[in-house]
Amino acid sequence: MTAANRGCARLVEVFLEMIAAERGAAKNTLEAYQRDLADYQGFLARRGTDLVAADTNCVRDYLVDLDGRGFKANSAARRLSAIRQLHKFLYAEKHRGDDPTSVIGGPRQGRPLPKTLGTAEVEKLLDAAAEGIEDAQRPPGERLRAARLACLLEILYATGLRVSELVALPRSAMRSRQPFLTIRGKGGRERLVPLSEPSRRAMARFCDLLDEARKGAAASPWLFPADSESGHLTRQAFARDLKVAAAAVGISTQRISPHVLRHAFASHLLQNGADLRVVQELLGHADVSTTQIYTHVLDERMKAMVRDLHPLSDEE
Repeated sequence: MTAANRGCARLVEVFLEMIAAERGAAKNTLEAYQRDLADYQGFLARRGTDLVAADTNCVRDYLVDLDGRGFKANSAARRLSAIRQLHKFLYAEKHRGDDPTSVIGGPRQGRPLPKTLGTAEVEKLLDAAAEGIEDAQRPPGERLRAARLACLLEILYATGLRVSELVALPRSAMRSRQPFLTIRGKGGRERLVPLSEPSRRAMARFCDLLDEARKGAAASPWLFPADSESGHLTRQAFARDLKVAAAAVGISTQRISPHVLRHAFASHLLQNGADLRVVQELLGHADVSTTQIYTHVLDERMKAMVRDLHPLSDEE
């Protein structure tokens, strides 16, 4: 690596340190930025230039290169966002005299609607997950796995937690007498999320069965302990169990994931009249623009309201 390349690599490190410190960027976000910017630096190096010397044409050519490699518009837009922020930082810190991305438009993107489930589908999934938990004829291990899945689903649909937040819930969540959980989300931001009575009952039943199964074993700090590196259930294991449960009730596995249930939580709240800002807070979105992916739900609700309530609406 040349001295110039080493210098540019150090600039990227300083940029990442800045967004970690000033914006509270999460570890996953920082790793994604690092991968995207490393790819951009590699492209510039092959062109015989670097971050300090790259001009607008270099950035445009990089976007063309992404397209040639089959990147979708939303993936290319994410990379361009990282590049924009880096060049804006380099300009502000006087490492270069201009921002080559300032006149570049982003790739055209359609507005993807989030995958979600209907209320009846969610109810069917919850009922199926809870089936057989109280059947003493079933092996204890099967009852425990069923109770764990029912607990996970009830909490997820009641709170809209990110899957990483859900599987890493501490055992102390069960001991709380409060009807809500305190969640530390992305960037270390804390928020309160309410627990429904069905989710509290599912949690209590799962913990009872877990305690019976782990008699004599050391207590785990996690609500969903597992033999994994982290000590708790992994996101992948939960996603796999969820797909099995969905298939059993006739829901396509292509339509289901933990994130789809998070979307269902938000969509169903909005359908029933919740305020967008409240949903933003519950989901842990730092910016309401992230929550506005659900505005299609609000659009339909507003159309129905005008149709049904406006005094001059057409009547049959």
